Amino acid sequence: MKILGNEIKPGMVIEHKNDLWSVLKAQHVKPGKGGAFNQVELKSIKKGTKLNERFRSSDSIERAILDDKKFNFLYEDENNCHFMDQTNYEQIQISRSLLGEKRKLLKENMEVNVQFHEDQALGVDLPSSVELKIETTDAAIKGQTASSSYKPATLENGIKIMVPPFINAEDKIILDTRTLEYVKKIK
Repeated sequence: MKILGNEIKPGMVIEHKNDLWSVLKAQHVKPGKGGAFNQVELKSIKKGTKLNERFRSSDSIERAILDDKKFNFLYEDENNCHFMDQTNYEQIQISRSLLGEKRKLLKENMEVNVQFHEDQALGVDLPSSVELKIETTDAAIKGQTASSSYKPATLENGIKIMVPPFINAEDKIILDTRTLEYVKKIK
C-alpha cells in the first residue's frame, strides 16, 4: 500500500531499499528555505541496523501489509521463543534477538499478537500491561515526596525500572509493556 512521505508514523513497517524497516521516530521538519520533509529513524527488521532517512511530502513509500495472529507463549530456549496458535495448535519459533528486552516480560500461556509479513514472523505485540513482583529496591529516603522522586528497583525477571518511594521488595506492580514504566501497585 503506497503512502506519502509525510504520512510515516512511529510503529509503521515500510518497504525501503529492498528491506523491511520499522519506524522508530518520525519528525516533520519545515526549514526556512526549501520544502518540508519528514526526518525518519528506521530499524531494519532482518539485519537490526539503523538508518536515518528524509522523505519529502511528495515521496511515495510502500507500507508493508502485516497480518496479526493470536498466539500463546509456550517457552524460551537458548535461541528462540516458542509460541502456539490456539485455533490449530501450530507452533512457531521467533528469534530471541528479534524480541529484544521485551522477551523478559513473556510468561507461560500469555496471549500475544504475532505480526507476519508474507508468512514470516516480524514481531510480537504484548498485552499493554503485565503484573510483576519487585525483587529488590532501595530504601526510601525520609523526607522525599512521592510526586518528586523515584527510586531504582529490579523486577523478578531482571528488568530494572524506577518506582515511587512507597514500593518495597516483594510488592506486586502493574508494568506498562510499551514503555517499561511503573503504572500502579497491586494490593
